[in-house]
Amino acid sequence: MNAPARVVTPGETFRSTLQLTPESVKSFGLLVNDLNPLHHDEAYAAQSRFGGLIASGTQPTAHFMALLATHYSQYAQPLGLEFDMKLKRAAHAHDTITFEWRVEQAWWKPSLNGDLVKLAGEAVNQKGELLVVGRATILVMPKPEHAQA
Repeated sequence: MNAPARVVTPGETFRSTLQLTPESVKSFGLLVNDLNPLHHDEAYAAQSRFGGLIASGTQPTAHFMALLATHYSQYAQPLGLEFDMKLKRAAHAHDTITFEWRVEQAWWKPSLNGDLVKLAGEAVNQKGELLVVGRATILVMPKPEHAQA
């Protein structure tokens, strides 16, 4: 039997929002070396099935994964272990994306000095359209005493 979680609250939900712009889509694509013209060339993208610039799949998934680190690092030391992301729909250059994670399971793992946490989440645009479905396993450790201040 697993020991109860000590750091994370099972059932917890948290979210963040990202506003995409054509500039952010282009710069992120360059940053990650995704040179697909769908992320950089407005004329090319306008003629595509998407009708305009779309974000590299790495952009919403990076923000989605980073939300876990940002949220838990406020009071603990998180470490990503495993991620499964399914891209359901393209994120357009003018989308507002809301990312939400839910803690499905959490238990204390003495050998790792932290909670093993299983989460499920999704990212939706301003129209309520599902863009990304995610699952994650992370380790959330208490902050060391000297880092508590």
